[in-house]
Amino acid sequence: MTYVFIGGLVLLGVFAAYNYIRKQDRRLLMRSLRWLVGGLAALIAVGMLLARRIDIAIFVGAAAFSILRTGRLGPFSFDGPAMDAGNISKVQSYRFVMELDHDTGAVSGRVLNGQFAGMDLMDLGEMDTRILLSEVDSDADSLSLLQSWLDANRAGWREYFSEQDAGGSSEATSGDPTAEAYDILGLKPGASDEQIRTAHRDLMKAVHPDHGGSSYLAARINQARDRLLKQ
Repeated sequence: MTYVFIGGLVLLGVFAAYNYIRKQDRRLLMRSLRWLVGGLAALIAVGMLLARRIDIAIFVGAAAFSILRTGRLGPFSFDGPAMDAGNISKVQSYRFVMELDHDTGAVSGRVLNGQFAGMDLMDLGEMDTRILLSEVDSDADSLSLLQSWLDANRAGWREYFSEQDAGGSSEATSGDPTAEAYDILGLKPGASDEQIRTAHRDLMKAVHPDHGGSSYLAARINQARDRLLKQ
């Protein structure tokens, strides 16, 4: 019974340590592992040297030197940029390339070909998005990727598009719609296209659902951007 109890405590300790390590910065953990493994290898090399096992001491010493000096052991890197790449997943179709940052949950996308080739999906307005959806309708993989990006960055887009198609859209009935568009983006009349796109991008980041935003606000910001760019 005592061994079972001790084994249970050990398992709980291992589980707690695992959860703690998962929450730490990956780069910091890998650097700590580098010095731990490198130092242990150096101690083993010294021990082998004292035991007159010079052949093993040379081999282990070389490994320790490589780890401590360069942070690498053959193809394995303890703190190189390759370790950070594991936090980002990349998937590509004929039309798009998408990246998912596992640390932040952000999904980015870029158009590979067609009339919007080279553009960041975040820079596309409502009409551009509708055109793009129509273009990739026959490509199931690309359509799925685009819809996934929209779900992650344009929450409620399906409902909004349906509402617009059903005649739910309405222009401002009072005041100047163009002036209202400038107000929404926080710009002054006469702002350049680049300023409009920059303001749009910054606002869209702020109204992302993960930051407490809403699909309605996103739609209003997109409408304002589209109106001003068509001036």
